[in-house]
This record gives sequence, C-alpha cells and structure tokens, in this order.
Amino acid sequence: MSKIYKKDDLLTAEIVDMDAEGMGIGKVDGYTVFVKDSVVGDICLVKIMKAKKNYAYAHLEEIKVPSLFRIEPKCPRAKACGGCQLQAIGYEKQLEFKRDKVFNNLVRIGGFDSEYIKSIEETILGMEEPFRYRNKAQYPVGLNEKTGEIITGFYAGHSHSIIAVEDCVLGPEEYKDIIKIIKEWMKDSQIYPYNYDKKVDGIRHILLRKGFSTNEIMVCLVISKRNVIKDKNVDNLITMLNNYSKNIKSISISVNSENTNVIMGNSYETLWGEDTIEDYIGDLKFKISPLSFFQVNPYQTKRLYEKALEYASLTGGETVWDLYCGIGTISLFLAQKAGHVYGVEIIKEAIDDAKTNAKNNNLTNTTFMVGKAEEVLPEFYNKSSDTEAKSPDVIVVDPPRKGLDEACIETMIKMAPDRIVYVSCDSATLSRDLKLIADGGYKLEKWCACDQFPQTTHVETVVLMSRDKE
Repeated sequence: MSKIYKKDDLLTAEIVDMDAEGMGIGKVDGYTVFVKDSVVGDICLVKIMKAKKNYAYAHLEEIKVPSLFRIEPKCPRAKACGGCQLQAIGYEKQLEFKRDKVFNNLVRIGGFDSEYIKSIEETILGMEEPFRYRNKAQYPVGLNEKTGEIITGFYAGHSHSIIAVEDCVLGPEEYKDIIKIIKEWMKDSQIYPYNYDKKVDGIRHILLRKGFSTNEIMVCLVISKRNVIKDKNVDNLITMLNNYSKNIKSISISVNSENTNVIMGNSYETLWGEDTIEDYIGDLKFKISPLSFFQVNPYQTKRLYEKALEYASLTGGETVWDLYCGIGTISLFLAQKAGHVYGVEIIKEAIDDAKTNAKNNNLTNTTFMVGKAEEVLPEFYNKSSDTEAKSPDVIVVDPPRKGLDEACIETMIKMAPDRIVYVSCDSATLSRDLKLIADGGYKLEKWCACDQFPQTTHVETVVLMSRDKE
C-alpha cells in the first residue's frame, strides 16, 4: 500500500514530465506531484499544498539537482509574472514540448494511430530568435501601495494585483522607454491610475502596437472617463512622445467605464496623428486600429499562413470558404491564388476591416459576411442558390479555443470540399473536431505545429484533411 501524503509534507521529487500548461510532473514512489516552475529533469524538494489520494499539487522549495534543460530566464520577473511559463527551459526543449503536446492530443483525443501520425508529421516551425516578437502589449497601470509610485506590468493570476515589469522581453525594446515617458507625464500632470476596488477614475491600461515591417508605433491610453485627461495634458504628452521617436504615428484614448476585466472600450478617439498604423504579412498590407484584431507575432503568422496556403493547394480557380476569418488575414492570403473566397466572422468591426484590407490590397475576389460560422454556413447552404459557393473546393477554419460547433462540422461535410484546412490554437479541441471530420469521410493527410508564442505553452497547428473518394 502506497504512503498517504498530506498538506505541508516535504518530498524530494524527480520531474519526469510536464502537463499541457507547462507544470512539472514529479514522481515519489509512484505518487504524482504537480510542481509549478519545475523543469523536466529537475530533482527538487517540494512542499505539498493540496493532497489527493493519487496526486498532489506542490510548491517548489528547492532545486537539488537542476535539469540539463534548465536555463536562466532572460527576464528577471519571469517567475513572478507567470506569462512565460517555459522561459526557464532551453528553446529546443520548448519546441519538443509543443510538438509532443499536439502529437499526444491527436492520438489520445483524436483516436488516430500514433505511427500514422508520426509518418505524416512535418517539422515544427520554430523561431530563430524567440524573443521580442510581440507587436502588441497591454500594460495595466496601478500604484505601489507602499511607495505611491505609478507601476505598470502584468496582472498576477486571478487578481488586480500588478506584477511590475519594466521591460517585457517578448515585446519591442521601445516599449520600455514609452512606458517610462507616460509614467513621467502622469506624475507631472497629476493623473492617476484607475483603482478597481475603490472605483477611482484614472488610466486603466496602456496599449502599444508596432508595425514590424513599417516601424510605425501606436500609443493608446485606456481611461475610465473622458475628463481624466485634459487638453493641456494631451499637448504635453504629444510633445514628449514625439521628442522620443518619429516612429510614433498615432496617439489615442479609449474610454472604458465598466468595472470589468475587459481592457478596451467600444470606441477610440485619436488625439494626434493617424487613426491607424500599417503593417505587412508577406506582401499584404493591413491597417491596424487600437480595436483591430491582428496576430501578435507577424514573423510566425506569415509562416503559419503560408503553410495553410500550401495545404490548400490552390491553382487559381477554386472557391474557398474561410470561417472565423477575423480581419481577413488568411482570406487575403488565399485570395491571391483562389477564384473566390467567402469569409465569415461574428465581429462586425472585423468584417469592416476585412473589406477595407481587401480593397487596400486590390483583391476583388472576396465576399465577407457577419455572423456565427455555425449559423451562417448552414443557413447559406440551405437557402442560397449559389451552387458554386455551396460546393467549395476548400474550406479553411481558424476557430477560437473552443473549436468548431457540431452543426458547422456537419455542414462542412455536406458541402463536400476536396480539402479542409484546419488552423488551431488549441490542439485538444482540434483533435476532437478532426475525429468528427474523419468520421464524415475525410482523411488526415498532414499536420504541422507552429510556435507562435515562444516562452509560453501555447502552440498553433495547421492540418490538412482530404475527402476520401474511395
């Protein structure tokens, strides 16, 4: 009979694996302990925080023997912040972890044969330089209760407590300087951070965006009320930011008066410069506003979309549906080689952006529709007389983490495209959906993981399913 462990017991555990969220899995005489901040290969002293019959959650007390895969995090605040769950692990091991995460889900959840999945796998798309890749950052603003100083950084888990971070190594280096200027301006202007608990008006967040191809930078202050910032204050801020860099092209505010975790308000007001900045993915140009959805890693987005385009195997005349199309990034990639692309997205503003982006790139072979893909697609299939659109050659899907609705999958199968290309940000729901698509007469042909978010546990996957015509 195995020993029964309880809270506060100290154990020496060898970390033999990691769960999907990057938490180390240790073994002690067959008993499993989950240990945050540990790395595969560590031998460590841990303290049980919550004990169950067959497993426990434990706190890392001491690393007795460090793993060969353990490295010194580049960010000194990595452990406290928690946004980079894998930063203490060498990058090659990170890629192996992510590849294994997708592989295991395809086998365990999707029910696909492991040897077959190995045989159709393509090498994970990693980054040469896995830092400074995020083009967008949203910093909460608060006060240090002890010193009264303005702080910016990131929220600790499940709270409004801010972990102060001066320079996030995932974002551009300029962001550190811009944040410093804004905090100096706030102090000089006697403008204070918003207080969630006391509901004191002020600045809630600082949103920064950069076009990596154009070097254009956007600054947006999220405030609780419009009168938080006066015109004279605005002039000072504009001067300070312009003196710092001529790459700053847009300065705006967005009012969010709700006491929620939603960051942006429903609209924005440009205080100086342009309403948008521009960036490119491949040869395609996109205008980006403070409210636009745009992939945060343009380097890897290009590689991911090129892989999706490769899997689509377009020759020039195909009809394509792009479900969950956002602002049309994948749609426009496809439109460069397709006959016609139909895009569906629930957010009206995103569809407006998609139409604008198509026009700006001189792509006239696109149609964009507002609505839920699981509602738009069946309704179109049942009511439309457009037989060509109802029988597409390719369907591309890039759904949110929850994956596809069963009604959407059923309609896709009825439309009988030759190929379905599935781009996924969650390999668990991807695997669940692929099982249903396979049951509907499709064969899994290829899959490729793509590291969109180095230093974190997140991984994107693109998959090709082909209609079994036998």
